[in-house]
Amino acid sequence: MIKALHHIAIAVESIDAVLPRWVDGLGLTLCGREDVPGEQVRVAVLMAGDTRIELVEPMSPTSPVAKFLEKRGPGLHHLAFHVDDTGKMMKVLADRGATLLSDAPKPGAHGTQQAFLHPRWLGGVLAELVEEPK
Repeated sequence: MIKALHHIAIAVESIDAVLPRWVDGLGLTLCGREDVPGEQVRVAVLMAGDTRIELVEPMSPTSPVAKFLEKRGPGLHHLAFHVDDTGKMMKVLADRGATLLSDAPKPGAHGTQQAFLHPRWLGGVLAELVEEPK
């Protein structure tokens, strides 16, 4: 089932504007940046010890993250959970009554496969399932 917390995602309007506070201010390590066209976002991956934090910036005004920022402003966007098989986990959770935001896993950052659970199912928390590349 769930192996571990994969990352914590923070929605930001501009990675460039906030990154110095995370790296220079907090001393976190920047591991890389990547565009994820399927989700219309740019991601900066930071490490706080063993904990991965992703700053997520919208690439388009129609991206889900842009809509999130309009409605709620910058801040905690979602929790991501590491799973062995995203497709299999989606089926298990659907059978348990979870509302999924897609019918199949989608490509995520760094070669992962991902899927999101509707926040209603977890009491207002958006959750992501993440499968690392084999």
